[in-house]
Amino acid sequence: MKKLTTVIVVLALVSCMVFAKGATESKGVTLKLSEVHVEGYPTTMADREFARLVEERTEGRVKIEVYSNGTLYGEETGAIEAMQIGDCAFARVSASPVASYVPALNVIQLPYLYNSADHMWKVLNGEIGQAMLDGVEESGSGLIGLCWYDSGSRSFYTTKPVHQASDLRGLKIRVQNSEMMTELIRLCGGTPITGIGPNDIYSAIQQGVIDGAENNWPTYYSKGDYEVAKYYCLDAHTRVPEILLGSVAALKNAGVSDSDIAIIKACAKETQEFEIAAWKEMEKEAETAVRARGNIIHEPTLAQIRSFQDAVAPIYTRYGAGSEEIIARIRALGN
Repeated sequence: MKKLTTVIVVLALVSCMVFAKGATESKGVTLKLSEVHVEGYPTTMADREFARLVEERTEGRVKIEVYSNGTLYGEETGAIEAMQIGDCAFARVSASPVASYVPALNVIQLPYLYNSADHMWKVLNGEIGQAMLDGVEESGSGLIGLCWYDSGSRSFYTTKPVHQASDLRGLKIRVQNSEMMTELIRLCGGTPITGIGPNDIYSAIQQGVIDGAENNWPTYYSKGDYEVAKYYCLDAHTRVPEILLGSVAALKNAGVSDSDIAIIKACAKETQEFEIAAWKEMEKEAETAVRARGNIIHEPTLAQIRSFQDAVAPIYTRYGAGSEEIIARIRALGN
């Protein structure tokens, strides 16, 4: 009987040791990442790759749950506000709302600033882009700029041909709720229309409420807008990158060490090329599908692009004031 009792005690001790070991190994923090795009979208895919790398490189000390399709926060601004108070650890957002905290980001969104995607990436992956990421953390906003993601270029799609700036005269063009974009349309002689959601553009064009809108290839195709706006002018007026953000408060509250934060930053950088490749693939698929349907695609000449640049020049005076040196450096990288 005594021998049996001893065996039971030993087994109990072994069981406790195994349980304790398992608890130690599984110990870690789980953080949330907000994403408004759907599953399968390039940024969402990159979010999940980021989560995978972080868990792997921190050996499970940091796990990230990705909430796509706006299930955590329906608007990017909501996610940013949550991150500032520590309710959310990460979010993928457009650079546009972040410019409210880091005005320098307005510069990289100026119209007709880049002559190609390669030009933009030369800027973002160089000293200027890194300085802006650093500026996010240094701004006192409580945010950390981790890396840039691609979102392509925005161009005009309309019910009438648009080849140069003067062709926009009299046209009602739906734009985002952005002062810079509404001013761009006005300077070209058009009428900017805001307040129409992405999912309502198709019917607004169909009913004649607007004469067109502006966006990238994947949106033009996936929303079906190509069916009611047959003309697509590839003027690439803006290239606004996406940015992956971290929350100072959330990481601190979760007790994430400085060494693990360094790993998180490195993992984010590593996912950039992953996202760019996914974006290019989706962009190409959309372009191929639209061209196959016989839409009229116009690629502006240098002279026609110059007409747009000349028309919107006042925007640089308003939004680029004080950043003339950076603007000159950006343009020089495109030569």
